[in-house]
Amino acid sequence: MQAIASFCRSNLLMTDPTAMVLIGSFATALSLFVVFALVRGVFGRKSPAVASVDFSRMDEATPHQTPGMGALPPALPVGKVPVWFYKPLDLVGVVFVFGVFGMLSFASLRSSNSVAPAMNPVTLLVGIGLHFLVAGMVAILVVNRVGWVIWLGLRWQAWYWVFVLAPGAVLFMWVVFGGLQISGYMEWMQSLGVETVQDTVKLLQKSEDPLILGLMGLAAVVVAPLCEETVFRGYFYPVMKKFAGVWPAAFCSSLVFASAHGNLTFILPLFVFGGVLVFMYEKTGSIWAPIAVHFCFNSATVLAQLAVRYHAIPLGPAP
Repeated sequence: MQAIASFCRSNLLMTDPTAMVLIGSFATALSLFVVFALVRGVFGRKSPAVASVDFSRMDEATPHQTPGMGALPPALPVGKVPVWFYKPLDLVGVVFVFGVFGMLSFASLRSSNSVAPAMNPVTLLVGIGLHFLVAGMVAILVVNRVGWVIWLGLRWQAWYWVFVLAPGAVLFMWVVFGGLQISGYMEWMQSLGVETVQDTVKLLQKSEDPLILGLMGLAAVVVAPLCEETVFRGYFYPVMKKFAGVWPAAFCSSLVFASAHGNLTFILPLFVFGGVLVFMYEKTGSIWAPIAVHFCFNSATVLAQLAVRYHAIPLGPAP
């Protein structure tokens, strides 16, 4: 009996629960969004002041002014991210984002056992192209109703705050990772048979092809901040906010963002990171803030891994 128990325990520890958790995460996010959207639809009440405004005439240069109508009330009582131009049709876009990043997540999971498939420049180019394709599609859904400036808050007058917010957010995330490391979180993940190094980090650590390293750096430092912020914070989150409320939207969008990376070890810290990016977007009202934070975070990760590789600097696994 002891031998049987030992065998079962050993096999349980060797079973990677990543696929099950990823499925559960996507299902949880979708289910919570549907529940809160239904509750909000049934019990919610639209403000008469907001309902009477003809938002289709809003001027891009003054997003809180409508010709002949004076100052508009806030779109929502919490945060600065506008949602008035989103329609029920955008729920189809939400499902599309769910599907695309769900497939990317499981594709990443399938290749996580071997670095070789991901070390193909064509695969990296396809991934970069897919990110731009998804960002372009959500942009098409929105810009025909409202311009880029209002949609993403591109005219951020307090832009200089980015030099404080971005490094501060990166330091905060390093504290989070340090706390997880000290708490034994990584050892626990390893005991579950979970991969504790992301595919992107494997590439930076092991690839000898300069083209691959260049493409990986481009994807991490430029493509991901621009495209993922446009999709997740610029579209996915505010649509959820419109129909389900601020807090359910922040939780669900951050959970999908974390799960989309396809690595169980980093679901928790990336969920926190997603929440930080939503917070930055709501507090500033401009997509430039989360883009800058994402850029600094990924750049710091790439530089740290290259330092480990070429200068033998000891460093634990990074996202």
